[in-house]
Amino acid sequence: MVSRAERSIFADWWWTVDRWLLAAIGALMVLGLVLTLAGSPPVAERLGLSPFHFVNRQVVFLVPAACLMLATSFLSPRMVRRGALLLFVFGMGLIFAALLFGAEVKGARRWIFGVQPSEFVKPAFVVLAAWAFSEGGRRRDVPANFLALLLLPATIIPLMLQPDFGQTMLISMVWAALFFMAGLHWFWVAGIGGAGLAGAFVAFKFVPHVRARIEKFIDPATGTTAGDTFQVDTAMESFISGGWFGKGPGEGTLKRVLPDSHTDFIFAVTGEEFGVLFCMCIVSLFAFIVLRVLINSSNNVNSFSRFAAAGLAMLFGLQSAINMAVNLKLMPAKGMTLPFISYGGSSLISLALGMGFLIAVTRKRPQSEVTTRIDDARNDPT
Repeated sequence: MVSRAERSIFADWWWTVDRWLLAAIGALMVLGLVLTLAGSPPVAERLGLSPFHFVNRQVVFLVPAACLMLATSFLSPRMVRRGALLLFVFGMGLIFAALLFGAEVKGARRWIFGVQPSEFVKPAFVVLAAWAFSEGGRRRDVPANFLALLLLPATIIPLMLQPDFGQTMLISMVWAALFFMAGLHWFWVAGIGGAGLAGAFVAFKFVPHVRARIEKFIDPATGTTAGDTFQVDTAMESFISGGWFGKGPGEGTLKRVLPDSHTDFIFAVTGEEFGVLFCMCIVSLFAFIVLRVLINSSNNVNSFSRFAAAGLAMLFGLQSAINMAVNLKLMPAKGMTLPFISYGGSSLISLALGMGFLIAVTRKRPQSEVTTRIDDARNDPT
């Protein structure tokens, strides 16, 4: 047991960290491993791999991800900002490299060196946007709000060129929420909303695969490609087949024909094998994390920490909601993973970084320490 009188770095971390938040994230990591064990063997067998190939790889990624999250959670808010800036520059560099040299997969260039750079850009973008908006409300000698406005197109234009409209939509939604939190004039809120609707219309009108997905979602009888809604339809059948209590671990059958049962549609596998009630427990766990962070961040006197915590929580919650909505046939497929549950190395490491940033900025710090750091930040805005 760590004593409150102890003044070591670890003791200081232990008594200031949100242990309920840490426990909830740890529970998601464990659940992800269990559910990967349920959903991935059929995919591995179809690919001619060992039945536990994806499970073993998930463990390989999970251990460093957990260590990275814990290490990042020790950072001060200033170090979080600097780390996010370095991560953003590195991630954007890899995105441009993927556009030029990356292999084309399903009509998109999103991967390079076995990594999906956009996954790492997301948490860094949120921290930088939070930094800009918080500075804009506190300092008049820095054009922070203007920089926040430039940050969005500078990030999403390369994503649209890949193209990756799912990540573009997610980043834009979180940025818009931070914009609203910053208390800027309603004229700008309406303008940003109008620009978002215009962008969605342009994508629908001029990007064939976006238009095909939306039309197929609205009316499955339309479209030219057979099987466009196969995964979504099979996912819905999985929930119906599992009922309230599920068929039991390993007893699911529809996962054998579901191509992405270990990634985008692992929530459907959960529904078939463990039941709707278990799925509701998972939803409650995600909701607990998001609501706890939003409630606690509202009382944070440090404007950067307040914005960063809220933004990272919304990023986490929106990504979760989008994945589950796709599984439940409530929106068109987006190719977005369920945080800490779906298989994926890039996703797991980037989520660990994002949650590490989140834990770091939500740590309880003495009022005197916060005041000192705010004064220091005025002299050194990084």
